[in-house]
Amino acid sequence: MNVRPAAVAGTWYPGTAGALKREVDLYLDSAGSGPPGDIRAIISPHAGIMFSGPVAAHAYKAASRQRYDLVVLVGPSHFSGFDGIALYPDGAFDCPLGLAQIDGESARVALTFPIVRASPAPHRREHSLEMQLPFVRRLMPDATILPMLMGYQTRDTIEELAAALTGICRDRQCLLVASSDLSHYFDARTAAELDGKVQAAIEAFDVDGFLNLFEGYPEHERGRYVACGGGPAIAVMRAARALGAHTGRVLKYGHSGEISGDYGGVVGYMAAALFA
Repeated sequence: MNVRPAAVAGTWYPGTAGALKREVDLYLDSAGSGPPGDIRAIISPHAGIMFSGPVAAHAYKAASRQRYDLVVLVGPSHFSGFDGIALYPDGAFDCPLGLAQIDGESARVALTFPIVRASPAPHRREHSLEMQLPFVRRLMPDATILPMLMGYQTRDTIEELAAALTGICRDRQCLLVASSDLSHYFDARTAAELDGKVQAAIEAFDVDGFLNLFEGYPEHERGRYVACGGGPAIAVMRAARALGAHTGRVLKYGHSGEISGDYGGVVGYMAAALFA
């Protein structure tokens, strides 16, 4: 089997099953369950688990009330620049909680869309999808995954990915997951102001407003001022709407300073869900 080795196990999160299970369960036990409803998509952060795990747990705990047979993971590429969407097309992602099997059927469907290419290389060092796996494996152990990375976060790529995600999930019990942190390295007060704009767009389910906010900054500044995974999040929002979602809810907001004690330069984290 083609297994993608874990890149940050033992550093960004515990590298053994027992320790990782205990940490994930600690965050889940402290998280709220969120409002009732049919969740089609979530937005979850991807920093080291001690920083973003307490926030991410709110999104996954809410989603875990339902059964999904497929989890589509969409995140930004931090290390490789490329056009379009890089799909890890087969095999599995390693995780201390067990292999996350890649869904062959949905991979074949994904590759019928020109924006998606089979390209394992950008996945090798990337943490944005890997940081979702502790929660996916703990709460949805029977679900397969579809791992997709966005390169350059252009409007055309966002729109074409949204169409692809809609097609992939149309006839599946599918959870869409957008992996994204929010603003980077502002003081906590400034971060809250910047991140509040993203949260407002989610609460209003304003996909175009989120896209306009994202494009309001030069491309190289969008990750700092808005969200490093803004493109994936917008695409997931648009696809979720096409799949019947109509309500957005921010379930939890936090920032790295709450853990580190440094409020002078924080990274913002948000857990959100999109409901039908």
